[in-house]
Amino acid sequence: MFDAQTMAFLAVAAALAITPGADTLLVIKNSVRAGSRAGWATTWGILAGVMAHALLSALGLSVILAQSDRLFFVIKSLGAVYLVWLGCKALWQSSRPLPHADPNSVQLPATAAFREGLLTNVLNPKVAIFYIAFLPQFISVGDPVLAKSILLASIHNGFSLIWLGGLVWALSRGQHWFQRSGVQKALARVSGTLLVGMGVKLFLTER
Repeated sequence: MFDAQTMAFLAVAAALAITPGADTLLVIKNSVRAGSRAGWATTWGILAGVMAHALLSALGLSVILAQSDRLFFVIKSLGAVYLVWLGCKALWQSSRPLPHADPNSVQLPATAAFREGLLTNVLNPKVAIFYIAFLPQFISVGDPVLAKSILLASIHNGFSLIWLGGLVWALSRGQHWFQRSGVQKALARVSGTLLVGMGVKLFLTER
């Protein structure tokens, strides 16, 4: 399955992985606010969400989403509301005083961080549409569709892991600076505002 199409997908996947979006913002927000453990958990949740879309696309279930205006609107609305909620949550947290400079002063369980990353992807119908419209271009007629889809999604996730994991590592190296109350509040306001904006943009986006 490692044919010319797969090699071409490598460059595309690398570009997709480093394109700034809700995933990057969420990892930065959780890493800065609650430490590297939360950042890694968020990253793994995001990767799980991408793989879920790839599997649904390969099994043909995403076709239903692509062809149903009502279902697309429902999922889009849920995803938009979720992004806005995450943004408002970050803005609310930025207004709260941080009693200590210790990263453990703000608790975000790994399960909650993983769930945030997972839902950010699963509730984004644009990801599902992207996978059902994009992946087939790199799958030949004789290829096993499910296996090839998993392979391509794994490549995409591999680059995403390098990018998002690199962000978590970089933020942990500068933890002392990032854990300053003023820096955290400023980053929370910026990420919160951008997440709200992305949620509104997602809601207003047509197919």
